[in-house]
Order: sequence, then C-alpha cells, then structure tokens
Amino acid sequence: MSDVVITVRGESNARVRAEEAAVRVTVSVNGPSRGPVVEQAQERASSVQDGLVAHLRSGEVSEWSSARVSVWSDRPWNAEGAQLPLVHHASVELSATFIDAGALSWWLGDVTESDDVQVTAVDWRLSPDTRARTEREVAAEAVHVAVERATAYADALGLASVSAVEVADAGLLATRPDSPAPMGARMMAAASAGGSSFSLQPPEIVVTSVVEGRFRAE
Repeated sequence: MSDVVITVRGESNARVRAEEAAVRVTVSVNGPSRGPVVEQAQERASSVQDGLVAHLRSGEVSEWSSARVSVWSDRPWNAEGAQLPLVHHASVELSATFIDAGALSWWLGDVTESDDVQVTAVDWRLSPDTRARTEREVAAEAVHVAVERATAYADALGLASVSAVEVADAGLLATRPDSPAPMGARMMAAASAGGSSFSLQPPEIVVTSVVEGRFRAE
C-alpha cells in the first residue's frame, strides 16, 4: 500500500477554579441642582475608593481605577407631554480586580447598601500566569490526542509508522467559517446574591484547545 495522508482533529480541555474577579461599579446621583449632585457623587465615589485602597493594602485587591466621570443634564417629560425642569446627573465608574472572593463578597455587600451604587459587572478569570500555563498544557494534550487518532487509523490500515505533515489550530488547515475558536474559556458557574449580602463562589473556567493535523502513514 502506498503512503496515506490522514487528517484528524484533537481536542482537550481543563477546568481551573477562577482566581480573579474584575468588578465594575457605578456611582450615580441625580437631582435638581448641579452643584450638590456633583458634590454628592464625588463624596460617594471617594468612600468607595477608600474601601478599595484598604483592600489593596491588605493584598485582597491587585489593582483598581476610576477612569470615567460623567456629568450631564436633561429635561424629562411628564405623562401629559409637558417638559419638566432640568434634572442634573453625575456618575463615576470604578473598577477593581479582587483576588479574594470573600473580600469581594464583603465589599459588594457594603457598597451596594447605598442606592447610589450599582454593580455593573463581575468578570471571573484566571491569573495571566495560570492561564498561559493551562493553555500550553491543554494545547500539548490536544496534539497528543491528534497523534493517537492518526496512529489508530494507521494501525487499522496496516501501516506501521506515522509522521506529522501539518499541525494547526482548528480551521487553519481548511476554510471553515463556522469552526469553533481553537482556544477559549467560558464561565461554568454564576455568583449568587441575596438581599444586601453577597456570597460569591469562584466558578470553574474551562480552557479548551482544538487542533487539526495531517499525518503521513506508511
């Protein structure tokens, strides 16, 4: 039998408990007078910042920032179609990366006691080092699976040796517009909250690798 080219796909995944939570909160204040609205927003944001600084010093937060401040005014309309007096708005967006789920739960319960503070996002993720290491390990395992599949096909054909011709991320050996991403992560569990107290459990992040390979068997 002449040489045979075998094309296979290898997949692998790993579940790793999330280590960090990127959280965003927004302080929003509304009122009839611009000055008091801005002042109240600044005071409330300062209080939130003080809490983040304390968690940063204790090592429970790796970084924080307050990058966006907005102040604007509008004239709402009532049910009868009449335009009402000006309403002034001020908001401050703050973000932080927590590396301690217990500290994050406590902090969220504390800041959301105020009607002026809204939690806009909690994004669980792996640390950069853990993610890079896990992706390398998962990618190597996916290649190993592809080699094993190619070897199994060769054995079934009565061929003795298998050598790699091409190995690539899924979709790169052929045009497949609907191919899944070769490497990815998704959240496997959601945080739960009740009332003014929070109890957050870091979810498992699933890191997946999909590779395609062509092997020559002879």
